[in-house]
Amino acid sequence: MQITINLPPDLEQDLIRQAEQSNIPLSTLILQVLRHRIETSTISSCQWPEAILSYQGVWDFPAFESYRDELLPPREQELF
Repeated sequence: MQITINLPPDLEQDLIRQAEQSNIPLSTLILQVLRHRIETSTISSCQWPEAILSYQGVWDFPAFESYRDELLPPREQELF
C-alpha cells in the first residue's frame, strides 16, 4: 500500500537526519516508528490513565442506588 502524507518541514528534516544517522532509508525509519507506535499504543491503551486511577470522587455525592425508588417500573412489552 502506498500512502502520501504532508509533513511539516521541521518534522521532515528531523526524520531525514535520523535516517541518515542510522544509515537506513527514510521509508524504513518511518515504518519502524509506525510499528513501534502501534505496538506500544495497543499495550498502553488497555490501562486507565493515572488521573482516573487516582480519582477519589466527591465525598458528599449521593450513592447511585439512592435514586432507585424514583424510577418507574419497566413497561410490559406488547407481543402483537
